[in-house]
Amino acid sequence: MKVLIIEDEIPAYKKLLDSLNSYYGYEIEHNWSRSNADARALLSNTKYNYILSDIQLLDGISFDLFDSIQVDCPIIFCSAHDDYLFKAFSTNGIAYILKPYSKNAFDDAIKKYENLFQQGKYGQLNHNILSNLKSALTEETMVFKKRFVIKKNKGIQLLNTEDIVMVEASGDFCLAFDPKGKKHIISDTLGAIYKQLNPIKFFKINRSQIVSIDHIENIENHFKNRLLISLSGVKDKVMTSTAITSEFRKWLEG
Repeated sequence: MKVLIIEDEIPAYKKLLDSLNSYYGYEIEHNWSRSNADARALLSNTKYNYILSDIQLLDGISFDLFDSIQVDCPIIFCSAHDDYLFKAFSTNGIAYILKPYSKNAFDDAIKKYENLFQQGKYGQLNHNILSNLKSALTEETMVFKKRFVIKKNKGIQLLNTEDIVMVEASGDFCLAFDPKGKKHIISDTLGAIYKQLNPIKFFKINRSQIVSIDHIENIENHFKNRLLISLSGVKDKVMTSTAITSEFRKWLEG
């Protein structure tokens, strides 16, 4: 048994090593790297049973390393990033540990590796998976709009993005609908607003409307490959454009 640990923080490395030794009940043979450059050199000369890898390293993200070389063993990512990032995984050959992890979480990840590998279900980390992971990481680190400042006759009000059911283009401005059916004027274009919203939560279903996944009540099939969407607080149903329906279905699945 030989393991490669890729971790730039010394305390985190020591914890991983202690967890490994505790799991197996003896001292595991291993190599340790704190950077992509050192890990690349180690992987070119040594075969490992599996890799324990952080994502953020001294010289960049480890996804770039695994995208530039062929890795023939499973990878268990150890990261402080939110669970949401790992929804981008589309293979059962990878496990991950979310920091700060417990002994049970660590043991479960190792067991997943062992079970998949023994059953022959391990699949190599490919470029499509890495591309998804990089995209998810980029989205996670982006700062999206949390609220909009709405100018009213009686002064200024704040509209939280979580309270936006739909945004609709209306001439030179847009109307944001809240769950109570009230309309709020946002002095910006639909395109500019869409760029400020989290794409996990909001989708532009046609040229003039953006909907929130948290406020979708029902979806019906319609003619010409369109979908009718019922939204909380909005009287009239809205409709996807024919060209966007397929992409919208994928977005719904997360």
